[in-house]
Amino acid sequence: MEVAVIQEKIIQTDITPGELTVHWKKLEKLSAVEKLRILVSDYYPGQEELDEFIGDAEAVFGVWVGPDIINEAFFDRHPRLRYIATLGHGWETFDKEMTHRRGVVITNTVYGSQTISEYAFALLMDTCHHIAVHDARIKMIDWTKPENEAEFCKSVTRQIELYGKTIGIIGLGAIGFSLAKMAHGFGMRVVSYDRFKKSAPEYDFVEQMDTLEELLACSDFISLHMPHTPDTERMINAETIAMMKDGVVLINTARGALIDEQALAEALANGKVSAAGLDVLTEEPPMHGSPLLTAPNCTITGHVAWLTRESRFRAVDMAIENFISYVNGIPKSVIN
Repeated sequence: MEVAVIQEKIIQTDITPGELTVHWKKLEKLSAVEKLRILVSDYYPGQEELDEFIGDAEAVFGVWVGPDIINEAFFDRHPRLRYIATLGHGWETFDKEMTHRRGVVITNTVYGSQTISEYAFALLMDTCHHIAVHDARIKMIDWTKPENEAEFCKSVTRQIELYGKTIGIIGLGAIGFSLAKMAHGFGMRVVSYDRFKKSAPEYDFVEQMDTLEELLACSDFISLHMPHTPDTERMINAETIAMMKDGVVLINTARGALIDEQALAEALANGKVSAAGLDVLTEEPPMHGSPLLTAPNCTITGHVAWLTRESRFRAVDMAIENFISYVNGIPKSVIN
């Protein structure tokens, strides 16, 4: 089998391209792999370059799954292709029935449940305690002046305690459940809403709501962990925000398009939403601007929740494990 790997750009400080390539070369040890090609690039290839690189490969890793790529024309150009692995958790809408007809298996890689949930919790803690704000303040005051002594033990932002409060987790997949366990450990009441209720005993501490509206009405904090689909696009909007508690805190490490950014900006301005911690935006980067960039009490980072050294290597190893399962006739993490 000929296998092609699109090695993602290194956008962090503690990994080299060579280290990541070494992990991908584990594929060469599989008896099913006759030829392995790895594209190491500083950017994701355009359509023409992507087609040229994939060529006659039967399996390809690192494809961004969405309608711009996963379509009839793409498979017409690559008729031998039978396996596609995206290296992320999420994907955009595509024609699943068409991929069935083409005999193609598409998998995702759920590598970052711990990393991303930790980041979501970090955003939550930051919106509640503003540690960086207080750090900067302490370092800018001249403490040699006696008149500044009273400034030391002083909070200049509201401090919000998590214990005993309710966190609503929208999407109880791997990331959402990991966050739920963290919140439970902090003594929070954990409620969730997901299209599919979980029945295993490990979920017993989570109160699973029948409707989204129930979760919105009772949550002091809300964290989003849903994929971006036509059904979930702008699920946080003026109407759903109105259903929330006054002063709710909103966290999003999933997809920016889950939120109507103008509606959230207005809710931050009028205090309906007291704070937001966001690692994602609808447009990334926001070349055409976003009302959230100037909204009050809104912390925004650049889609970096997944970027730990551990998670990058884990993604490769899990993608290879998924491929081995496919080769053995028991595919897992199938999204089509």
